[in-house]
Amino acid sequence: MRKTAVMMNDLFLEHDTGYGHVESAERLRIIYDRLNEPEERKKFIFPSFQPASYDDIHLIHTEEHIKRVASTAEKYFDLLDPDTVTSPRSYDAACLAAGALIAGTRLLVEGEADNCFALVRPPGHHAEKTHSMGFCLFNNTAIAAQYALSELRLNRILIVDWDLHHGNGTQNSFYDTDQVLYFSTHQYPYFPGTGAAKERGKGKGLGFTVNVPLPGGQGDAAYARIFNSVLVPIARQYQPEMIIVSAGFDIFRDDPLGTMNVSIDGFAYMTRLLLNLADELCGGKLLLALEGGYDLAGERDGVMAVLNEMAGNCYLQEEIFTRLASSSIFVPGLDEAQKIAKKNWKL
Repeated sequence: MRKTAVMMNDLFLEHDTGYGHVESAERLRIIYDRLNEPEERKKFIFPSFQPASYDDIHLIHTEEHIKRVASTAEKYFDLLDPDTVTSPRSYDAACLAAGALIAGTRLLVEGEADNCFALVRPPGHHAEKTHSMGFCLFNNTAIAAQYALSELRLNRILIVDWDLHHGNGTQNSFYDTDQVLYFSTHQYPYFPGTGAAKERGKGKGLGFTVNVPLPGGQGDAAYARIFNSVLVPIARQYQPEMIIVSAGFDIFRDDPLGTMNVSIDGFAYMTRLLLNLADELCGGKLLLALEGGYDLAGERDGVMAVLNEMAGNCYLQEEIFTRLASSSIFVPGLDEAQKIAKKNWKL
């Protein structure tokens, strides 16, 4: 059994996006209700955590952007972009979301938890240095990664982004550095329009951005093949000191925003593979952050499968894991992504 930290706080439910918005508080409420059941709660630890400070957020975002988000505090309604709505407590929730990731990072580095899942909102991976977008106010994973580099003296961090949408903000935060390797699978062309395979970094960061853009319809076997044949060998060469995951559940087969075909087994497989990789490369230090996921039952069940894998209560049957571990299914676009990645990595 592993000591799995779960970051939860009811303040995240007070980020009110308004009637009919898919990124609603219900996304977390349905997960929190399950985790508050006694038989689930005893499996995990639930540490307390504080909001990220201005200096923490400023590691990634400009002063002007932080002030703009702060200006929404106590306003009944504000609009940061056509999709990104705020309410009176949204700024506080965004600061606490970033703080949850920072606290999780510290727990792992200090050995107080084996792994961690931050069940937060608003999500973060679309937030750019200078502006919010795509439901995201601050870039939670980018802030945590930069905090680990700047404050905890780590040198190499792997960020894996399996969300349906490309994490443009995370990619751009580290596009010119080799201290963060950003690996993304995403539906393409799709919002936000970035994430082509040819986008692979610049300067010292050339090769340290790896994009695998995909058409819709890809299921468990396709994601398994990508992770097995591209992510694992690159990670072994990179030797990260921590793995951070932008865990989006909008690749679920019934999600209303996408057309991917991943099942609950697929989420469990990717998690177990990353757990094994973290055990092999970085003392098990694996930190997940909730990003998208808009089919409520699918997101809840996916999160619970992931958490049970993280804690050692294996969700995935061994025969399914073995089958996916040897997946050789054809994946559209994979050959091109591998060809580009081979310019910097042995695959």
